[in-house]
Amino acid sequence: MLRGSVAIIGMGETPVGALPNQGSTELCAEAARLALKDAGIHKSHVDGLITCNPWVEPHLYHAEMFAEYMQIFPRFCMTLNAGGATTLTAVLRAASAIVTGVCDTVLITHGDNPRTGMSGRETGEKMTTTMNPQFELPYGVPLTNGYAMAGRAHMHQYGTTSEQLAQVAVSARKHACLNPAAEMQTPITVSDVLNSRVVADPLHALDCSLWSDGGGAVIVVAAERAKDFPNRPVYFLGCGEAHWHEHFFQARSLTTTAASESGPRAYDMARLGVKDMDFAQIYDCFTPVVLMELEDLGFCQKGEGGAFVEQGNIELGGTIPVNTHGGLLAHSHTGHPGSMFALTEAVTQLRGSAGARQVEHAEVGLVHGQGGVLSSHATLILGTEATL
Repeated sequence: MLRGSVAIIGMGETPVGALPNQGSTELCAEAARLALKDAGIHKSHVDGLITCNPWVEPHLYHAEMFAEYMQIFPRFCMTLNAGGATTLTAVLRAASAIVTGVCDTVLITHGDNPRTGMSGRETGEKMTTTMNPQFELPYGVPLTNGYAMAGRAHMHQYGTTSEQLAQVAVSARKHACLNPAAEMQTPITVSDVLNSRVVADPLHALDCSLWSDGGGAVIVVAAERAKDFPNRPVYFLGCGEAHWHEHFFQARSLTTTAASESGPRAYDMARLGVKDMDFAQIYDCFTPVVLMELEDLGFCQKGEGGAFVEQGNIELGGTIPVNTHGGLLAHSHTGHPGSMFALTEAVTQLRGSAGARQVEHAEVGLVHGQGGVLSSHATLILGTEATL
């Protein structure tokens, strides 16, 4: 059983935003260095490595390339790609490798610089690679439009309003303003969101995530070793995955996501329920995604996500504080590594070191990521020693 078997004992976050003097490999390495320092260990102790191929500097064997770059020599080495779910699928694989004795100390590190490392044309071309060349591209369905279709479907089916979508962005920005590391530091209102330019109906510019440079990393070890390190360990309690499609035109539903399966799997492994969660860091590439994930993860009934958010439930002091670091909408979105900052924020919260944005008495937290256009979903539940 994986529950309680491993713990995160180190984490690192680079600055985020426009970082023109650092490429993706350098950001990945800087995040790794910071995580090693946080854990109080030398790179020679790392015998497991998991990375994610960046958009700007992709490599056929990225993890092996990075091991060479860092001059570490792991016996477990893996490059993963599940889009925004990659970070969480990596934690599950790290736990499995440690429990089965394949390795002892796993470094998970991601970094990329899509904001300064790619032009707008190159970014657009990268995004179209996720589209089916026969059934999507000819009809002008790039990645953003897929999310817009899902948002419009949710509005049609459940009466969700643009004001309710906007409230997601407003809440994220409130939290970012409490986080000195977040890219966005100016509050916004619902009117600001609705008056920002329309990108793809019903999505306004402020309904859409940032596009940033940055990197993050964590270090995972067996639970019995976790107290040997300087910081409060954060324990793996449960994780679930669900992968429903690659291409959006093959989606089972426009308003229900695979989080409806990954969430229950994570709860079952953790032997906990929705009401046990003290906070949630969930993927917020576009505001409608947050509503669907809140519903599918069980924080509110299906179709009630808009009203749930509108009532302030996802803000600090609410029923379930969401994306306390600012999320992809206000902290940063670094491409595939974007959900790493949700994970490091969960660690920060469970260590009790989040400062002005600290959730009171945080003992259990949920982290959720998704990749593609609502394609691959992963849900991770973490806790303090008191939850074991």
